[in-house]
Amino acid sequence: MTTHTTRMLIIGSGPAGLSAAIYGARAGMHPIVVQGLQPGGQLTITTDVENYPGFRDVIQGPWLMQEMQAQAEHVGTRMLWDTIVSVDVSSYPFRAIGDSGDIYEGDTLVIATGAQAKWLGVPGEQELSGKGVSACATCDGFFYRGKKVVVIGGGNTAVEEALYLTNHSQDVTLIHRRDTLRAERILQDRLAAHPHINVLWNQAVDHFIGDATGLTGVALIDTVTGARSVEPTQGAFVAIGHAPATELFQETLELDGNGYIIVEPGTPKTAIPGVFACGDVMDHTYRQAVTAAGTGCMAALDAERFVAARGFAAAQATERV
Repeated sequence: MTTHTTRMLIIGSGPAGLSAAIYGARAGMHPIVVQGLQPGGQLTITTDVENYPGFRDVIQGPWLMQEMQAQAEHVGTRMLWDTIVSVDVSSYPFRAIGDSGDIYEGDTLVIATGAQAKWLGVPGEQELSGKGVSACATCDGFFYRGKKVVVIGGGNTAVEEALYLTNHSQDVTLIHRRDTLRAERILQDRLAAHPHINVLWNQAVDHFIGDATGLTGVALIDTVTGARSVEPTQGAFVAIGHAPATELFQETLELDGNGYIIVEPGTPKTAIPGVFACGDVMDHTYRQAVTAAGTGCMAALDAERFVAARGFAAAQATERV
């Protein structure tokens, strides 16, 4: 068992965590990043990325995260492979315990554990992920320009994604398992008035259909009659919400009704001084790589100010057995 100590302990290695690490390292905080089960975050399962600033050509999500990690390490970040299983924020330094048995102590704690899109869990969904099935219209909608697409869901996210997709397609179908939407009334009104959106009511997705070219259709079951049908499509966007990775903090930090960490408005500050949350773990509105990176920067700057204000002695990241 090894104890790792640092001025800035970062849990999570997506755009938010790595941006915090870059800024923290440059400020002399000697950050440690514990990478977790999915190093690099959701971008590691995203293929083409066209909307991250600074790249005129399409880049690959895994490559972008490799470059961010290399930059963080270049300026002095220590990347450690482990999965945090418990966190104690009741006293300084903050302490986390990894699945390996190692202990991680930080004068500040940056939580960047992200969020995962909720999936239907039906056959073909994972096999066709990135080949026609997506959980982010703003990320991938451009690739279906001029093609027939469907959106699956009935809440705000689903309606917003259907409306967004009309920027790229004139044939958008919303598929909902009930006969009424859960979305806000203003969004429902916009949906109903849009000439390029059709709604299929009382339809549940049974499985996704595809071939060597990718997604070709969605197999449906009528939730009232049980009748089966197939909706041909080249793109399907699952929009049934996101689940923030906040299981570790349910007993220690204030969460909202959807499980996101509550922060002081306009900042990454949680209710516990010295503990910061950034990226999708606290952002249920934008959920983009660039906004996650921005809040990671904010967390690092606030962590640096927190340390300076309390006069903590300068200390490099260390470990002891």
